[in-house]
Amino acid sequence: MTGPATDDLLVVGAGGFARETAQAVRDTAADDLAHGRAPRWRLAGHLDDDPALHGRDVDGVPVLGACGLVHELPAARVVVCVGSPRDYAVRARLVRRLALPEARYATVVHPTAAVSVSSVLGAGSVLLAHCVLTAAVRVGAHVAVMPHTVLTHDDTVGDFATLASGVRLGGGVRLGRGAYVGAGALVREYTTIGAWSLTGMGSTVLADVPPGEVWAGSPARRLREADGPALDELRAEGKESSGRRPRTRMGSTTG
Repeated sequence: MTGPATDDLLVVGAGGFARETAQAVRDTAADDLAHGRAPRWRLAGHLDDDPALHGRDVDGVPVLGACGLVHELPAARVVVCVGSPRDYAVRARLVRRLALPEARYATVVHPTAAVSVSSVLGAGSVLLAHCVLTAAVRVGAHVAVMPHTVLTHDDTVGDFATLASGVRLGGGVRLGRGAYVGAGALVREYTTIGAWSLTGMGSTVLADVPPGEVWAGSPARRLREADGPALDELRAEGKESSGRRPRTRMGSTTG
């Protein structure tokens, strides 16, 4: 058997996205073994702040305790898998609360995903089954990419963004930090979807979506402002940016 030693992996969260990620980790381990490689991850368990789940199994995987347990298991790698359309800012809040170094975070890619050698994935991101990144795609940190999503040439996806199942991004799309794109949405090439916005499921996005707004329909149109947690993140980042001194060099693309 070849390859590096197997690392323990903690999945933070025990809801739907976390369960899907846990299955992707198991599928990855099975694929590694089938190809004569040492599995890159050993699924150590879930962490969740709901005390009713502690000590229980979720799909055969134990819930070891609350999220803060990551600090008591310093050798384990971590992936944060929380969030929904009702509160898609929760992943950013939890990552900030845990305050782990970037090196602790794993990047999980399902073995059926197709990722080009010219594409880049940030720490803590998850690509589920049958995702495609075609050419020179840049995906930031802690991004959730659900099954059968296609990102085409030169797309850029900001940290903490979520792409639900079946999303299709045309070439050169820019998806802002924390944006949520609903299942089955189609996004026209060279369109920008602003930070902490939400695009409804099945939408056809033909024009730029401003930050912190909810758009839906075909073609997509503005419905309203985003919900409070997303707007809180947007406002906090705006204050941080306005108080920052000018930089002389470009920063990291993954934040």
